[in-house]
Amino acid sequence: MTSKEILKELAAFGNEGTKKILTKHGAKEPFFGVKVADLKKILKKTKKNHALSLELFETGNSDAMYLAGLMADETKMTKEELQHWAEQAYWYYLSEHAVAAVAAESEFGFQLAQKWIKSKKENIASSGWSTLTKHASITPDEELDIATYEKLLNQIPGQIHGAPNRVRYTMNGFVIAVGSYISSLTKKAQEIGEKIGKVEVEMGGTACKVPLATEYLEKMIAKDRVGKKRKVARC
Repeated sequence: MTSKEILKELAAFGNEGTKKILTKHGAKEPFFGVKVADLKKILKKTKKNHALSLELFETGNSDAMYLAGLMADETKMTKEELQHWAEQAYWYYLSEHAVAAVAAESEFGFQLAQKWIKSKKENIASSGWSTLTKHASITPDEELDIATYEKLLNQIPGQIHGAPNRVRYTMNGFVIAVGSYISSLTKKAQEIGEKIGKVEVEMGGTACKVPLATEYLEKMIAKDRVGKKRKVARC
């Protein structure tokens, strides 16, 4: 399939209801409002196709950009490509999911994420925190830089409440993820969760809520889910 053919399929899958919801969350034209389940129908045809994924991302169409993240070959992603994607991912659906997931699965994600979280641009910083979160969720503890994760945890209480909107959300998610996926840091994450308390995030007038880190971790512990990794970051 070519990028033009895919855009035609995306247009056919477009859903006005989905488009309205995504618009509330930050999506901007051009896009059709395609559900992820429908994006995966196209993905079944293309499989991983790195060159095509790069073309789709450059269209600026949010649906195509998200599909590009699903389609990208993480073994072929370069630092330059990931950096470009992080800069162009203008809303959280792209920055915290499409870009962060493929970055986390690549060999450069952990390194780049540490740079991104220092960015003054909200979309890049939130992508960085989300990449670190996803990296922890799929990487065996023995291969993780535990010391860096602990250091970042300790920084969050003093930064989170003054951070940009989506950065607050992803920092809170980072605390939850570290406590959930890195068993040696679960207790530390609970302590950090107690310090930060409730995190206020503007959710675009939607019913979405920000999870309380302490409560979320208690549930993970009760369900004996701590330390259980995901196979892949993309979904």
